[in-house]
Amino acid sequence: MALLEVRDLQVHFRTATSVNRAVDGLSFDINAGEALAIVGESGCGKSVTSMALLRLLPEPPGKVAGQILFRGQDLMKASERRMRQLRGDEISMIFQEPMTSLNPVFTIGQQIGESVRLHENASRTVARNRAIEMLQLVGIPSPEQRVDEYPHQLSGGMRQRAMIAIALACNPALLVADEPTTALDVTIQAQILDLMQDLRRKVGSAVMLITHDLGVVAEFAERVLVMYAGRKVEEASVTDLFRTPRHPYTQGLLNALPKLGSSLGDGAAVRLAEIPGRVPDMSKPLTGCAFAERCPMAQDACRRIEPALEQKADRHFAACHFAARGAFVA
Repeated sequence: MALLEVRDLQVHFRTATSVNRAVDGLSFDINAGEALAIVGESGCGKSVTSMALLRLLPEPPGKVAGQILFRGQDLMKASERRMRQLRGDEISMIFQEPMTSLNPVFTIGQQIGESVRLHENASRTVARNRAIEMLQLVGIPSPEQRVDEYPHQLSGGMRQRAMIAIALACNPALLVADEPTTALDVTIQAQILDLMQDLRRKVGSAVMLITHDLGVVAEFAERVLVMYAGRKVEEASVTDLFRTPRHPYTQGLLNALPKLGSSLGDGAAVRLAEIPGRVPDMSKPLTGCAFAERCPMAQDACRRIEPALEQKADRHFAACHFAARGAFVA
């Protein structure tokens, strides 16, 4: 049995005039100790999915349906008391913006120690010592000093490390990381990814990494799920997805990556590829394939019939009428 099983997850938001289908029938699994990346452009439903897993979306205006099974327990039916026991203990989350996620009126040590005191019934002294230990573990220098500092006294990279320390303080079985390297320079980004990999090996946590950066996916994850317009359009191992992407949207994302040395030739500079068009309006009913209006392979059937998610190769799934089947080629 997988550590986390999500079945037909639907997240809708009611507005004054319509219903926005942010996530529309998403299903996936995460095994113990595994790193799964969820990728897609802004607005595809990645962050909403992560918030739904921990039941952090207010209802109304949100409406969440489907099954979220954690170690066999359906979190959709769990009491709020049970969810408070799980959050920060067995399931932790690194939020996208550390400056807005950290409380400005509490010290870093107080915020790390809060979960230790709550979930492990530890004393203030034990919680403080754990906070110093976690700050040292995530590579923050002078942890005995930093533990008494406030978020505004830390740099962006240090605040992100502090968020990771909070998330890992109770050794969670599942870590949900929502754009953990957003707005960080490439040097700090590499350090954060190395840190998460190192801590994953030490603690044994499964990680659900949410990102739009395929370079981060290649560096960190073992399996990847591609979302578009609230739906899963492709799922495969990282190696297979990068080697032979089956869905036109995934191919477009990979083609849009800058190529090292592409501007150094004698000829004209190579123009960066782009996916034409815009993401469909999620407040309107979608007929057929959501990607059809932007897809170079689209035919009339694509606009009329929604493609089913089918296995195209060994453990490689894609939702496309014309995605190639068969063995992978190097």
